[in-house]
Amino acid sequence: MTPPLSILDLAIVGAGESVSESLAGCVAVARRAEELGYRRVWYAEHHNMAAIASSATSVLIAHVAAHTEHIRLGSGGIMLPNHSPLTIAEQFGTLAALHPGRIDLGLGRAPGTDQITLRALRRDGRAAETFPQDVVELQGFLGDETRIPGVEATPGKGTHVPLYILGSSLFGAELAGLLGLPFAFASHFAPQALIDAVAIYRRSFRPSAQLDAPYAIVGVNVIAADSDADAQEQLQITRRARVQRFFSRGGQPLTDAEADALLRSPQAAHVDEMLRYTACGTPDAVAAYLDELAATVEADELMTVHQTSTRAGRIRSVELTAVAVGLDTAPAC
Repeated sequence: MTPPLSILDLAIVGAGESVSESLAGCVAVARRAEELGYRRVWYAEHHNMAAIASSATSVLIAHVAAHTEHIRLGSGGIMLPNHSPLTIAEQFGTLAALHPGRIDLGLGRAPGTDQITLRALRRDGRAAETFPQDVVELQGFLGDETRIPGVEATPGKGTHVPLYILGSSLFGAELAGLLGLPFAFASHFAPQALIDAVAIYRRSFRPSAQLDAPYAIVGVNVIAADSDADAQEQLQITRRARVQRFFSRGGQPLTDAEADALLRSPQAAHVDEMLRYTACGTPDAVAAYLDELAATVEADELMTVHQTSTRAGRIRSVELTAVAVGLDTAPAC
């Protein structure tokens, strides 16, 4: 049986598309996901990436929340080393006050960008070293008792916005377990440590005020289409876009022909490894893949990343997947 499904919306700015159009697409995807019974939609903090429009993550969450009714919305994630815990507590405390019971706060340890952009953010690259302490400090600001005497988050205090630890390594898995928080693994782009990370998380888990048993969310790419040929075509477009992103040099993007040539070379192995966990095909094939993956890793929830090149294609993939696995269209609690 497929566990609850959610969506990580990468806020992709497609070819020939404006940022405004991309953000309107985020609203359209979330509204359809809400109608279909998906549990939540998350947005990730990325900077200095022309193809991703979710850099101001809390602002995007607020906008989508204002155009939906009950679906949970959150960050997948906020890159905490880029911010002070107090600032994030105030942002997500505000979101929780505006949209009670609907806001999640997923936290990552990576900067979500390159070193040059990190300097532009005025952040110290060593900030990631204090990630565990920053998570605890943030937890205090959102709870009933601050860890910093004389400093309260307003809004924020007493909202108890649920925290989630995001990771692509064993570090995040163990930290989530020790803090008694839900853990989301980024297997949609960093699949290598998935099995070990979930096992370590479950083994190290200690009950907390937020969570009394382990809760593992597993990322998976999805391309559901009306025909297998259409799905495979979308997968090829996704592979090509990855090659263009990683192998272009000097600000000069690779042409489609150059990217396809690289995909026929041994260098394609890196891109295909990133896409190891991908459900691609007709609805029945996608549903079977998701069931098998969930059973293999004992996932409590699957975070689907719909990897199609157009808004219409993403919404169609969201729809076909929901119908194939029989999502409950009632509001999630």
